[in-house]
Amino acid sequence: MNFEAALLASQENFSSKGEIGAAAAVWDENGEKMCLSGGFQDKERSKPWEQDTPALVWSATKGPASACLLHALDCEGIPLDSPVAAVWPAFAANGKETVTFRMLLHHQSGLCALDSQPPVEDRDAVRQALEQQRPAWVPGSAHGYHPRTFGFLLDEAVQHITGSERLGAYWRRVFGDPLQLDFWIGAPEEILPRIAPVFPPQGTMPKGDPFLAAFMTPGSLTSRSFASPKGLHSAASMNTREARLASYPGFGGIGTATALAKFYAMLAVGGTWQGTVFLKRETVGALCKTQIQGPDSVLLMETAFSHGFMKDPVAPDGTKLRQTFGPSPGAFGHPGAGGSLAFADPERGIGFAYIMNQMEPGVLPNLRATSIVNALYSH
Repeated sequence: MNFEAALLASQENFSSKGEIGAAAAVWDENGEKMCLSGGFQDKERSKPWEQDTPALVWSATKGPASACLLHALDCEGIPLDSPVAAVWPAFAANGKETVTFRMLLHHQSGLCALDSQPPVEDRDAVRQALEQQRPAWVPGSAHGYHPRTFGFLLDEAVQHITGSERLGAYWRRVFGDPLQLDFWIGAPEEILPRIAPVFPPQGTMPKGDPFLAAFMTPGSLTSRSFASPKGLHSAASMNTREARLASYPGFGGIGTATALAKFYAMLAVGGTWQGTVFLKRETVGALCKTQIQGPDSVLLMETAFSHGFMKDPVAPDGTKLRQTFGPSPGAFGHPGAGGSLAFADPERGIGFAYIMNQMEPGVLPNLRATSIVNALYSH
């Protein structure tokens, strides 16, 4: 790994690419191999960004959330191909009786958008809306990214499997506390003063982008998916005390680059860390393999997934169409809106994470995150 090149790329992000505050980390089984942090938590540049500064990572939360569901299923001996309605009976309404946990994790359930518009803060209303929602396609016949409903679906699934435990609490009990990770899905009160605010993107997405056109078209599946449930769509709304304390497993995770890199390092070495098994080796092995790839009905681009984690899609000859997660074929992880990124590279036994407070346009990382990743893998 070229840590010196990664440092230079990080410095360039601050000098010429609009970075305000950010951190990037790499871990392996022996500990932290790289931690780059710098800049400021505020636009006035009065509050320095520290190594332990946590920040919102948006959809990069989906990786830890998926690990929680996979762990809960393993603990109860529930196969991925079991219907969700077996543990959550009300979910079966309106054509969802065949939806499996595998389909949830592969974004194949067709529940990316809600016809009703429950407030995102009202968990009971969101649950009822999901129970009553008819899938946008025959479950299992297509896939489309579930930007916001994904977390609610996994939260309800974990709660029904365990009997009562919400996913945010499950994360802390199973992964966060034992691994001593400064990452939360629902931040505790005592860390609120440490959290850096996030700032909305300053630039614009490229013209002619099919995703942007659909996102800006009222009533499109893409537009509806990013608006379901309603509320907490802006950076400013996610900077509030209420949003930080709440548990949103699809887009509300708050933590440090060090914590995410260590979590993914645990996955990169097979799910066992310092003698403790966090996920079964066969469960982690499946994450290294692309489980589904094709045209994404929501993002309107080629996407690929393992069980809840993103993969880089590949051409028929095996060449990666994108290198969001570096060059390794087995790498998997998840980006977050605006640029945050975290992934495991099992070939090299490392976990990588990048977090920041100045968002960039788009749902996939560009410029700043990818420049560090590309530098890290350069010769």
